[in-house]
Amino acid sequence: MSYPAGAGELPRLSLMIFGSRWLQLPLYLGLIVAQVIYVLLFMKELWHLVMHAAEFGEQQIMLVVLGLIDVVMISNLLVMVIVGGYETFVSRLRLQGHPDEPEWLSHVNAGILKIKLAMAIIGISSIHLLRTFIEAGNLGSEGSRYAEAGILWQTLIHCVFILSAIGIAFVERLSHFGPGKYHHKSSLSEQAAPSAPTPSPAAH
Repeated sequence: MSYPAGAGELPRLSLMIFGSRWLQLPLYLGLIVAQVIYVLLFMKELWHLVMHAAEFGEQQIMLVVLGLIDVVMISNLLVMVIVGGYETFVSRLRLQGHPDEPEWLSHVNAGILKIKLAMAIIGISSIHLLRTFIEAGNLGSEGSRYAEAGILWQTLIHCVFILSAIGIAFVERLSHFGPGKYHHKSSLSEQAAPSAPTPSPAAH
């Protein structure tokens, strides 16, 4: 049996293409460095809060705490991208049975990861929007950082994030429970179901 010329090189080419996924490793290592920077930023903001807690009012303390929560949520987003992305697109982490294995990692895939990232972005946007609403009491004053149009645009962008997450979740659900798959399952159940016996002429 003869093979076309160059057919023997196909496995090597396939391995080279499949091995190119390791080119993403420096990207995830870079995100780990960004995680370290966010930890330093969190400690800096926390130290600033501790040192000036007696001077700050309730609103200022609330804004600083929301800023800390914002840093934590972005850090959580980085963890999801690093761990979930590496597990999905580069290599298995082999954490089965480890007591610290994340619950969501056991069933993560590209679609689930996109939904989780969208939800994390909505959470971060919510924190920013809450900070804006808290400072909206000074709207129109000389020291205000926000204008009315800016608040409206920020609210609109937050709504777009929510609609995008709903759209991603809906498309992901359709990919698992689409009409074609439902029809396929129905046909299989019909084939598996026993057919009703036809009455014989003698019975009449």
